[in-house]
Formats: sequence, C-alpha cells, structure tokens
Amino acid sequence: MQVATGLATHPSASADLAYQAVSQAMQKADLSIASSVLLYLTPDFARDPNPALHAAARAANCTQIMGCSAAGIFTEQDWVLDAPAVVAMVFGSGVSLLPVHEPQEADLLLTLAAPSAVHTEWLEAGGRRFGGVSGDATGQGPFKVWQGGRVIEQGRCEAAVHGAKGVVGISQGVRVLSEHPYEISRSKGFDVLTLGMQSAMRVLEREVPLELRSSQTIPLHLFMVGVTYGDPDTAVSDGRYRLAPIVSVNSEDGSVTLSQVLSPGQHLFWALRQPLAAQIDMRQTAEKLEQELACAPDFGLFFPCMGRGPWFYGGVDRDIELLQHQFPDMPMIGFYGNGEFAPLNGSNQLFQYAGVLGLFAQGNTHV
Repeated sequence: MQVATGLATHPSASADLAYQAVSQAMQKADLSIASSVLLYLTPDFARDPNPALHAAARAANCTQIMGCSAAGIFTEQDWVLDAPAVVAMVFGSGVSLLPVHEPQEADLLLTLAAPSAVHTEWLEAGGRRFGGVSGDATGQGPFKVWQGGRVIEQGRCEAAVHGAKGVVGISQGVRVLSEHPYEISRSKGFDVLTLGMQSAMRVLEREVPLELRSSQTIPLHLFMVGVTYGDPDTAVSDGRYRLAPIVSVNSEDGSVTLSQVLSPGQHLFWALRQPLAAQIDMRQTAEKLEQELACAPDFGLFFPCMGRGPWFYGGVDRDIELLQHQFPDMPMIGFYGNGEFAPLNGSNQLFQYAGVLGLFAQGNTHV
C-alpha cells in the first residue's frame, strides 16, 4: 500500500511548509500523483489556509485534500507544538478518502469538525464516526476544516477510507476509583446530590486516594466522573462509559457539580486522570485493535485530546512512543483536539481527555 507521511516546520508560517510536507510524503511513498491527502496545519495557518491548500495540491498533483487546523500535530516521526508546522499523509492508488453524502449505518467515517459545528442530530446520523474536533490551545479559535481542497464553511467534513478495512478503539486512560458504579438517586441540573443514601461529595471524598488526601481541597483537575452505558456491572470492564470533568464540590448541600446534566437512575463512578493508567490503557487498546484487524496495519489515524499528549506526560508523548514501538515504521498522522469522536455502545459519542485510534489495512472498506 502506497501510504506515507511528511512533516515540515519553521519559525514562520508559509505555504511552502505545506509543499515541503506533502513532497516529503510523496517521495517516501514513491508517488507522482496522490489519490488523496490528509493535511493538518497549526493555528498559524487557520485564518487563511488557502495558500497552504493550493501548495499541497501542487505537490500531490491532487485536489482531494482533507484536514483541519489544530493546536498540535504529529506523524509517526515527531510531534510539533507552539511552532508553525504542517503534517501530511498521502495515499496512492488503491486507497483514498471519499466523501459520503448519504452514509449508511455500517460506514466507518473519518470525521473532522470545528467546535461550533458539533451537534447531537448530526453526530447521531448514519455512519460510525471517528476523528477529532479542530481547535487551538485557547479553545477560542480560529478554526478551519477543509475537504476537496476547499475550506468548508459549515465547519465539518467526513469521508470513508475507500480500499482499506479499518477498526477503531478508544483509550480513555483513567484509574477507576470506584469498586462499582453508583446509581444517582437525586440530582438537580448539573448537580448530583446523592448516590444511594449518601451525598455525592461524601462518596467522592471517601474514594480520594491516600496520596492525595493530604491536600486541603480535592484536586478536582485530576478527577473525572465516568457515566456508564448499558449494564452498569460490566460497563467499566467493557469500556462502555464516557468521561466528564468535575466542576466543583459544594459543602453546603454535599453535591458535586459536573460538566453535563445527569438524571436519577443513571450510573456513575469516580476516576483519576493518571499517566501510568493512560499508558496501560493505550497499550491494551492498540493490542485489541490489532487482534480485531487480524493483520498488521498499513497505516494509523490517531486523535488524542489536547489534555493528553506531551502536556499530560511531562514533556514526552508516551502514546506516540507506544504506538511507534507496537507498530514499527507504520505511517501515522494525527492532531491534538478539543474533543474526540468514536462509536460506543451502538452510537457515536463525543469524548474528552481520550485518545481515539484507527488502524487500517489494505482490503475491503468494512470489517
């Protein structure tokens, strides 16, 4: 399979970086004409990405260019943050990124979107979506998404990976603190009041690890709530949950304020964001996907949260290191986003603080 990546960076942003990144990938893939190009740019290009898109098209002899702007971007070779950069993945004959106008339920769709373009009705429409939310480190913008070599004004695009079979998995990478999920007995808006017969705050305080109990207050930036789907007894082991940040704890009424509204009858558990747990989960996710694919992958598409990566791992992206070790020389491309898309429990979900990995091998589109 003729798939390869390129990366170019420089202290100043210019369209020439796009030409360099694509040309590098074309040379590695031994291509003179690409069937498709996946192109990610740093926020330095976001206000007007058109010159970079035109330069990429010239280097690839192809207008089928899809991608977005993002705070940080990477390939299997390296990652770049806080500097103008371009990464590209080129596809040769036999595999391409094709727009899907009427997606079917079984279609696996590479999906890119700006924050303002994400809404439930679209996300739940036909197809199994995986990908990421474009953005910069501030979460404010500007954001740009492109397909067919043109900026998409509605702020989102999707494509099927034609000519390759693919599998997608989610690494949510947390240390689960609860022995079992708790049923919410009382809630009000974003506040969870009680779990069973106890206040939500009391249950959370009881599960704070010993090494963190010396603090005057709970370090909420490290804690998450996991909301389960389906049978709560097996949801954690099956990975049927979605994480959400904890906003505050309220000593007056013993409630815990979350970033999303939950209702009585739903189940949740407390979890801790921890690098070691994330590394273990990423390894298990990669191994499971390789088993599902039933062959060595020809290329990978990776979408980690902006809250993961080098910021989370103390200056080194341990997820990329792990994937380099697990799949030596496999072309891979990705960006750090403001959210991650993946199918879970029969529906498409928007995740936070996760890493979504897609592995692909030459063959039929679906597996």
